[in-house]
Amino acid sequence: MSKPKIDNLIPETKQRMSNAIQALTANFSSVRTGKASPALVENISVEYYGSTTKVREIASITTPEPRLLVIQPWDQNAVGGIEKAILASNMGISPVSDGRVIRLPIPELSEERRVEYGKMVKKQAEDARIEVRNIRRDMNELARKAEKNSEITEDDLDDLLKEIQKLTDDSVKEIDRLLAEKTEELMQV
Repeated sequence: MSKPKIDNLIPETKQRMSNAIQALTANFSSVRTGKASPALVENISVEYYGSTTKVREIASITTPEPRLLVIQPWDQNAVGGIEKAILASNMGISPVSDGRVIRLPIPELSEERRVEYGKMVKKQAEDARIEVRNIRRDMNELARKAEKNSEITEDDLDDLLKEIQKLTDDSVKEIDRLLAEKTEELMQV
C-alpha cells in the first residue's frame, strides 16, 4: 500500500459514509407520507420515444397544495406514458389527467399502510447501517495492512482505528436521526 493511500484513508472513509447517508436520504424522500412531495414521482421511469426516462427529465413537478402533485410534461405526447408509469409504480395513487396536465391527489395513508411504510424505512435504515459498518471494516483492514507493511506505526494504527470508529458512530447516529424523523412524519395523521 502506498503512503498517499493511507493519508487519504480518513477523508475517503468520511466520503463513503456520507454517500451512504445521502443514498438513505434519497430513499426516504421517495417513501410516500400524507404530504405531496415531488420526490415521490421524480424518479419513476417512463417509456418515452423508445427509451426509458425519469419523470423529472420530461416534465415539471409542482405541489400547489399540501396534498396535490401536478405533473406538466413539456411534450404532451408523454402524458399517457407518465400515467402508465405512475400506475405501474404501485404507489397507491391514481393519476387524473386532462390530456395536458396530470394531477395526483395524495390520499391519507391508512394505519396499515403507515405501519408497512414504517417497516420499509426501518429496513432501509438498517441497510444503511450495514453499509457504514462494511466501510468501517474495509478501512480498518487497509489500516492494519499498512501497519503490517511498516508504513505506519502501531500508535498511528490505533489513532486511525479510533478515528474510523468515531466516524462510524457519528454516521450511525445520523442514520438513526433520519429514521426517527421519517418515522414521525409517517405516523402523523
